[in-house]
Amino acid sequence: MDFPYLKPGPGEDAPLYWQLYRRYRDAIASGKLRSGDRVPSVRSLASELNLARGTVELAYQMLTSEGYFSPRGAAGTFVSPRLEHLGEPSPLKVPTTPPPMPANGQMAVGAPRPFQLGLPALDAFPRKTWARLAARHLRALDLPSMAYPESAGYGPLRHAIATYLGISRGIACTADQVFVTAGYRAGLDLVCRTLLKPGDEGWFEDPGYLFARQFLRAAGMRLTPIPVDDEGLDVSYGIQHAANARFAIVTPTHQSPTGATLSLPRRLALLDWAGQQNAWIVEDDYDSEFRYHGRPVPALKSLDHNSRVLYTGTFSKVLFPGLRLAYLVVPVAHIDRFRETASLLGGAGPISVQATVADFMEHGHFARHLRKMRALYAERRGFLVDALDHVFGDDLFVQPQAGGIHALAYLHSSLAPLGDAPLANAAHSLGLAVHALSLWQLHGSPRNGLLMGFANIADPDTALDLCQRLLAAVGTRR
Repeated sequence: MDFPYLKPGPGEDAPLYWQLYRRYRDAIASGKLRSGDRVPSVRSLASELNLARGTVELAYQMLTSEGYFSPRGAAGTFVSPRLEHLGEPSPLKVPTTPPPMPANGQMAVGAPRPFQLGLPALDAFPRKTWARLAARHLRALDLPSMAYPESAGYGPLRHAIATYLGISRGIACTADQVFVTAGYRAGLDLVCRTLLKPGDEGWFEDPGYLFARQFLRAAGMRLTPIPVDDEGLDVSYGIQHAANARFAIVTPTHQSPTGATLSLPRRLALLDWAGQQNAWIVEDDYDSEFRYHGRPVPALKSLDHNSRVLYTGTFSKVLFPGLRLAYLVVPVAHIDRFRETASLLGGAGPISVQATVADFMEHGHFARHLRKMRALYAERRGFLVDALDHVFGDDLFVQPQAGGIHALAYLHSSLAPLGDAPLANAAHSLGLAVHALSLWQLHGSPRNGLLMGFANIADPDTALDLCQRLLAAVGTRR
């Protein structure tokens, strides 16, 4: 092997990806590797060192994100040319313990990690169609496209969203009510700045969407955890414990992360509470398009006769997260307030990207893509469920669900005493981006389970290989 100094040493407690990361940094600092040197491919190094490809990929992602590596496509990966300006190599101070895995299970750059949550099937996206539409807008760059974009979003895209929601989600709205935002959290920011103030109390599903919880707390909101069961949010509990709350954040169609659907009686009770209290309901309809059987469940907003529901959707999960595009539907009476707030914020990004999404929707590509993905995700979920059953048997129970792009597997039998957080940490050390369910919970006895994205598991063999790697991670905790 050309790089023997990269081989992890025996008896080290640090995860293998961290050992490899440190060895590369030490090699660059000592001059063994210099600016412009080509490093082995992930596949070849994994084979030479007898490591899992995911372990090597994670180390390479960290080195790339910190500027040590420079990927050049088919030419390979090289030590960054920027390092030649650092002068003589000197010892680098490298932390002795690895940083905590990012909460979303992904690094800043690089290929997606196995089981990563919130990631659609990137291999099945119609990239040629998308590239053709995007190229047309770039070639036809006109003066309006070069000016500052509308703070509420590109007009034709807002019209396309309003039309789509009326047909697919039963939401009667105009383009003026639609605000395009730079991702879901930017939509939450718009709501908080327009209708709420720091210190306001809100209902939050327990367990509930981790990143919304983190954002709202950072914005100064007080969150009251409301239990979730098979019928979704327990509205009666919320009324009993926090009747005067100013808002509620809910995922009624496909509860995040349990997959439950908010029952009709609870939907009506939630709307009734909001109407009586003048409270706001933020409906996060993050992946309702991916229902495997029958039509999607109608949106909560479609039942809203008192204009208390703020509806949010995202293109990150139906197209691809690199777009950083989401949208918010606001009540007619508050359009001007939202416009005023939006004018103070950064908007939703370049017009060319929004225009490409608008064309993708208006030309029928969006609807065709969703139909294809529904069938594909049902199949790929089956790959994962079958593999988990084959590898773990009764130790894991996969929660049944009718849609979505992640699976929830509860710990049973011999796995339950180990706890989901230690198992998730062990899986991270092997390059698997599973989540511990208990980390998504605010109150009560932890419900031990593992959350796993399956949209990019292309075949049964891949599913089986990943589950065996997950079993290896479990073995380190026994």
